[in-house]
Amino acid sequence: MKIEELFSVRGKVALITGGSRGIGEMIARAYVENGVKVYITARKAEACDALADELSKTGECISIPGDISRLDEINRLGTEIESRERRLDILVNNAGASWGADFQSFPESGWDKVMDLNVKSVFFLTQRLIKLLEAAGSPESYSRVINIGSIEGIRTTHLEAYSYAASKAGVNHLTRIMAKFLAPNHVAVNAIAPGYFPSKMTAAIDEEGSQYVIDNAPMKRMGNPNDMAGIALYLASKASGFVCGAVIPVDGGLATTA
Repeated sequence: MKIEELFSVRGKVALITGGSRGIGEMIARAYVENGVKVYITARKAEACDALADELSKTGECISIPGDISRLDEINRLGTEIESRERRLDILVNNAGASWGADFQSFPESGWDKVMDLNVKSVFFLTQRLIKLLEAAGSPESYSRVINIGSIEGIRTTHLEAYSYAASKAGVNHLTRIMAKFLAPNHVAVNAIAPGYFPSKMTAAIDEEGSQYVIDNAPMKRMGNPNDMAGIALYLASKASGFVCGAVIPVDGGLATTA
């Protein structure tokens, strides 16, 4: 099989949560530029609409803003996608939040906000869209759910982001159990566990913290859009046809060599 066919995603339909910026935007760009019809959702409508307008100059990108930390909004998003599509080839559960505070002062609000968006929405949005995912899958070509975990769910981070680290460990393991029970219906579930990429979330880390990350990564840098595009295209294409339940670190070796 030629490489063009092995890694092609042309003609597929995808939904990316948290798709207006950061890692979600990187994946959205990669998919649109390679022929995927992409739906993006994010809480801030203006940013979501603006990116969809920009990406639509080179492909097809549709904005459906919403707050998927809420079950009613998950249902609304599901209904909107169902009204437009008969199948969904790729679901990227990327939307996420973090909260940093020391152990003694860490608030319940910082726990619940992060858990609801980072873990609860991954499960319930996939549940809501499972019929469309099953409609896209076949024994020869499974549909794909790609959850965005984190290396902070693998290693013990130097940051006091308790709910974030716990939530991403949850996403990493939720990926495995979803993979086990959805694969019989021709839906392959995998996760990307990113290291540090430029985003609003990592922008909150001070200069000393950012340098600490770079110094401790064997590749001595943060990730870039091409790094994320490569793994996202791989997990959505025939190239990963026998990959199921994997949690793949994309971190320059930061978590896997410490």
